[in-house]
Amino acid sequence: MLPLLTPARMYDRLTYLLFLVLAIIVVLTFRDYSISNDEEVQHTYGKWLLVFYSSGFSDWTAFHYKDLYLYGGLFDIVAALLAPLFPFSEYDTRHLLSGLVGIVGIAGTWRLARHLGGPRAGFLAAVLLALTASYYGAMFNNTKDVPFAAAMVWLSYYMCRAVADLPRPKRWDVILMGVAAGCALGIRVAALIAGFYVLVGIAVRATAAARDTSLRAALKEAGRNIIVLLPAAAVAYVLMGLFWPWSVFSPFNPVLALQTFSHYVFDIDTMLAGEKMKMSKVSALYLPIYLAVKMPESVLAGLVVALGLGAGYVLRRSLRDSLWRSPAAVQYLLVGLAAFFPVAVASVMHVPNFNGIRHFIFVIPPLVALAGVGVDSGWRWLSHRAPRMAQFVTPALVTVAVLQSSAMVQLHPHQYVYYNSLVGGLEGADDTYEMDYWSNSARELTFALAHHLELENEGRPVERIFTVAFCNERTTAVAYLPPFLRYTSDWRSADFFVSTTHMGCDDQLDGRVIVEVERQGAVLGVVEDRRHLKRATAQMTVDRP
Repeated sequence: MLPLLTPARMYDRLTYLLFLVLAIIVVLTFRDYSISNDEEVQHTYGKWLLVFYSSGFSDWTAFHYKDLYLYGGLFDIVAALLAPLFPFSEYDTRHLLSGLVGIVGIAGTWRLARHLGGPRAGFLAAVLLALTASYYGAMFNNTKDVPFAAAMVWLSYYMCRAVADLPRPKRWDVILMGVAAGCALGIRVAALIAGFYVLVGIAVRATAAARDTSLRAALKEAGRNIIVLLPAAAVAYVLMGLFWPWSVFSPFNPVLALQTFSHYVFDIDTMLAGEKMKMSKVSALYLPIYLAVKMPESVLAGLVVALGLGAGYVLRRSLRDSLWRSPAAVQYLLVGLAAFFPVAVASVMHVPNFNGIRHFIFVIPPLVALAGVGVDSGWRWLSHRAPRMAQFVTPALVTVAVLQSSAMVQLHPHQYVYYNSLVGGLEGADDTYEMDYWSNSARELTFALAHHLELENEGRPVERIFTVAFCNERTTAVAYLPPFLRYTSDWRSADFFVSTTHMGCDDQLDGRVIVEVERQGAVLGVVEDRRHLKRATAQMTVDRP
């Protein structure tokens, strides 16, 4: 007899189907994404870390290569190890691996939301994150922030489980919390902030205990809880040292890296609501505004419901009551910290920032987990209070999913530039917010230029060599050039200029626009034909007496 397909099993199976579909899409589309501006240095760093290990720790080039020693190399080491085993270019291999790691992040969001709100909340959170274009589009070539976000959401999940079960957490929850923390620290030192979350959770549990006993007894319990969780710290430290060797050369190196990044300033411009500003002078509202306009409306709505229901729950119960004795309340507190605390710190401390939410992608999964719980809780509320209205929830959610999927298909492969209706979509955000800062349009532009020249030559092989200047990194430029196009760093001498429109880079050279990469009414990049300008300059030189 077949087991009964309960609602819980149904939503879990739908989630597994979602992961399968996402994996197929990643495998079919990972080669559509361009090499991002940071990937060359990241991949080189991974190779140098492999040299450090293969040389018996004698070659320290990795720790003198630019400022990369301040970052962990987990993803870059794995990519450098696996790249020779795949039949693709090393950067396409990175995009495949990063896309799959992005799915791991979606799986972590599902587990976290499922743990908080049940199977339906988990499924809804997984769908919401898969349809969050700012996350999905970054999965393929943001090979630092997306793996970090994936590690952090799994850390949040195991942190919730371990802290909720104090003083006797399950051994594997503690160990896996350490594994997730070590992987996160093996990418970015910002993972240290999770230690604060754990201490807050321990403090809340101790405060609740103090109401039943004494402050001294509560402090003793807090101390015991810290000791119980120390194995997680030990595991995390070992993995951090493995993936980020520089961090263990001195006990204070992680703190030094954290201090460095909190004051790290480049001469980089950014945009917010039409105002250009230096990264060191960004508004305190920079990150909150970017999150508000980059998240899909469905996620924002779910967050509003979650925060509203959460506030109502707290107001209905006195702080003197058993609110903070509830393991569920402590877990929501921890996830709330993971979602909102980094944003609050960056805003209050005026941390230098640029490229919108790029460096804070790690807050998106916990935000979406809360949104999934919010949508599920609102659905439950309607089912009890307004059953007739609740019947329209499923078709409404399906409609929203179809519309968001359609928008992402239209944006492909530039989903990460998505903006919601709060700013009029991508067209409304054009020239007022950050756009294609990764130069992801470079691949599409280069192929379009080659096709233009082939048509210009009436389909015959193009024998003449044309020079092309690019407003992006050289590695990205040369990766897609056919034999009849040659890269040049001398922009003025170039026959063609390939540029993103981000921050007006396309205005740096004059030329006749012959190709545009356009999505949803916004031009992301252009190709400018400069041959007539070169001929005019040459003629003026000949005519000059």
